[in-house]
Amino acid sequence: MEISARNSLKGTVKKVVPGTVNTEITLEVAPGVELVSIITKSSAEKLGLVEGKQAYAVIKSSDVIVAVD
Repeated sequence: MEISARNSLKGTVKKVVPGTVNTEITLEVAPGVELVSIITKSSAEKLGLVEGKQAYAVIKSSDVIVAVD
């Protein structure tokens, strides 16, 4: 896979929660480190995202905001 985004994290699909229009995907990128993404239901089906499948979290953003309490 070749992609212009600089931040690509390989992981394992841990949870798939399908909805009517969107699907919530939880990807474990390191032990105890998870990312959650909401993608269209049709994209999740096209990619064949199921628990245990390897996938990439690709982050493309011009800003990352950090906050503390």
